[in-house]
Amino acid sequence: MTEKEAIRDQIDTLDQELLNLLNQRQTLAQAIGRIKNREGRGTLDFQREEEVLAHLMHLNPGPLSPAALRNIFREIISAAREVQMPFGVAFLGPEATFSHLAALKKFGRATRYGPMTTIQEVFAEVEKGKFQYGVVPIENSTEGIVNISMDLFAETSVKICGEIFLEVSHDLVSKSGQRADIEVIYTHPQAHAQCRRWLGTHLGDIPILEVASTGVAAQKAAKNPNAAAIASAFAAPLYDLRVVESRIEDNPGNVTHFFVIGADAPGPTGKDKTSILFAVDNIPGALYKTLRPLAERELNMTRIVSRPARNEAWRYLFFVDVDGHTAELQVGQALEEVEAISAHFKLLGSFPRAAGVENLS
Repeated sequence: MTEKEAIRDQIDTLDQELLNLLNQRQTLAQAIGRIKNREGRGTLDFQREEEVLAHLMHLNPGPLSPAALRNIFREIISAAREVQMPFGVAFLGPEATFSHLAALKKFGRATRYGPMTTIQEVFAEVEKGKFQYGVVPIENSTEGIVNISMDLFAETSVKICGEIFLEVSHDLVSKSGQRADIEVIYTHPQAHAQCRRWLGTHLGDIPILEVASTGVAAQKAAKNPNAAAIASAFAAPLYDLRVVESRIEDNPGNVTHFFVIGADAPGPTGKDKTSILFAVDNIPGALYKTLRPLAERELNMTRIVSRPARNEAWRYLFFVDVDGHTAELQVGQALEEVEAISAHFKLLGSFPRAAGVENLS
């Protein structure tokens, strides 16, 4: 037996051991599912899943990379959820959009997914209970806030249950993979804005048509040999396209922030974030007075965004993220005071903070 054959035999033995252990784990997951059913609890436990992943990352001696470890155990956890109680996740479709990729990073491939044609539809399907969760973009590091998502948080009853930060990289893809064949480029407006400088330099004379998502752009390019699309690398094999040029985004550090929406209220993990929205009266010092309870308790405000209220001219809504969970005394007391001062107040949810930025691999 050669050295290579001997190593392969060792790998085969380890694979058999892994298979046996995975099935044992799945059996235990089924038992946990039965207990959850008796207790009337939902399948998804963001707090527990983050604890499992964090513990494994801490124990990992290598050479398995943290990203690889996280990807592997995300799929193991996803398979465990599926045997407990299947649930659905809505996202802005079609397949291979960045919303789809973010959902896969959070929930794994064993989950039932529903591609929606608009962000409004994602909110609506979750609010009606047709899907237990949804994944919606909220902000991009290059282009800023996704306004429609912010507006829909004000207008619907959904809660924020989690978050994902996803690396965003754009490829130019087409049927042939040849730049000379391109006569039109399909793109989502955000992707167009994020690649504007590259497009102007390299394909400035090619017409650009904006569509509802990067997935739709890829679909259109797949049907037209003289069309290209700005899409994720994930889209190329899915739609039988070839890469004309990789990573054409103008900002190589491009990241999009997504929220997981649903009806859940995740418990505290010690590494949480709380999102609220409020309106203030149009008087001097109103915003300062409303935010003062946060400052007095030294709570870290990580984001504040204002949006015009769609149902009242010249009135603004403020969206604020604060480190901490409403179950914590300081956070709960501060938000009670903010609510008392505000002309309008809504708790959008407390949820575990994302561990970091997810890469596309």
